[in-house]
Amino acid sequence: MSIQKIVSIVIPVLNEEKGLQKVLDEIPKKRLEEIGYGCEIVIVDGGSTDRTREIAYKNGAKVVLEPRRGYGRAYKTGFSHASGDIIVTLDGDHSYPAYLIPKLVKMLEEYRLDFISTNRMKKFTHKSFPWLHLVGNKMLTFITRLLFRVNINDSQSGMWVFRKSMLDKIDFIADGMAFSEEIKVLAFRLFRAAEISVPYRKRIGKQKLNTLVDGMKNTLHLFTLRWYFFPSKPSWLPTYMLINLPENNRIPILPDLRRTIIC
Repeated sequence: MSIQKIVSIVIPVLNEEKGLQKVLDEIPKKRLEEIGYGCEIVIVDGGSTDRTREIAYKNGAKVVLEPRRGYGRAYKTGFSHASGDIIVTLDGDHSYPAYLIPKLVKMLEEYRLDFISTNRMKKFTHKSFPWLHLVGNKMLTFITRLLFRVNINDSQSGMWVFRKSMLDKIDFIADGMAFSEEIKVLAFRLFRAAEISVPYRKRIGKQKLNTLVDGMKNTLHLFTLRWYFFPSKPSWLPTYMLINLPENNRIPILPDLRRTIIC
């Protein structure tokens, strides 16, 4: 099969020498080629002092240095350097199942979606979620569902698959960890989006997340996002259509959203 499209896999890293090689080894490049996609790996390095960049270069990845700190800032930079038609995001700690990328890309195309987010809540392994992270995730997800009326079960998941063209139609405001919830809210409110359950493993290497501080910032950002993008008293409500998927996954879709957001 001839390769017609490119999948760009964007991975933000900071001292991930222990897990990055495993992540890169797990990316199924041959399988992507079999279904008609080339593969580009974009590593966004936030100033690693270990062998992270060396490992990335050794594996033929495009390495982009981003001295400005922030999870969201790293992704914005990575997206601007991605040349693919479809973008996939991963962490550099081997916690997300890179081997499922071809399956998720096929779902994106088959169901004509713009965005897929992954749900870790049903298939996470023992000790992959510290109890405080789990409680915080559930609280943030509840607030997200309440404020934006979106059918999301894991608002903080960091593995997404989406069409790059989507980025031309929205403007992000978050530079930190809140970027994860922001991109989901906008995707589920303004595009054809779905959430798919995937396995989640215990991360390799040192944790970067500050549970309490980042949790408070993310909560505040949800209310900021609600005020910034949407009216305080909406005169309209989204109409959802559900599509059944294998493994009992269901896709909430907005077939007719009569609203334009100008940033």
